[in-house]
Amino acid sequence: MRTTTYFFIFLNLSLALFEEPAVYPLPFLVTSVVEVLCLLVFFGRLTHFAKVTLRSVFWKDTKNICIMVAILLSLTDLAICGVLRVYNVRSIRWSRIVRPIFLINFAESRQIRRAFRSIRNTLPEITYVFLFFMFSLLMFSLMALKLFGERNLQTAEGLPYFRNYLGIVFDLYVLVTTANSPDVMMPAFDFSSWYALFFIAFVIVNTYIFMSLFLAVVYNNYKKHLKVMFGGVSY
Repeated sequence: MRTTTYFFIFLNLSLALFEEPAVYPLPFLVTSVVEVLCLLVFFGRLTHFAKVTLRSVFWKDTKNICIMVAILLSLTDLAICGVLRVYNVRSIRWSRIVRPIFLINFAESRQIRRAFRSIRNTLPEITYVFLFFMFSLLMFSLMALKLFGERNLQTAEGLPYFRNYLGIVFDLYVLVTTANSPDVMMPAFDFSSWYALFFIAFVIVNTYIFMSLFLAVVYNNYKKHLKVMFGGVSY
């Protein structure tokens, strides 16, 4: 039953690859039938668990409540989406965000719940580092707007370069991951090679210092909570 439960959880999560919008879309009827089948299996597994558990214990367990709510939300969303399609009205399957609940809350997923609980407990403790990072990103974006916004620079595609503050924040946030490096720097560098100092300072502060600090805080706090959860055993 554990293998069956994991298989249908995996199948339910995989539906996101084939539901619109998707690279390989399948007809709505096909994905709906598969999802209903998965939900029936989840409901049967929950019913089986209720048969071997005291009623007072079963209804006090938040995991069971979460699974039932997720099933009801998925069925409601599926029904609404089906009715709207009959009238040729496009809609978004908002219930897809609740599908990971099945992976976390079934009794077989004890190790996943422990890891999830450690991550949840770690989040409040990394808030200060995240806020410092966002402050640095916003300040560098403001400096970029002042440095490049009035020079009428253009990108290689002929688009305005660093003239919108929110667009600058997004471009510099992507630069932290180096995904748009060095393309995002080239219009400024072509105008004056001295502007490379701005991007060098940005990468040093945000990519090398803040990201390393962020990773260290996340790792240390996650390890601390995991150690407490396993009774002080070091891993």
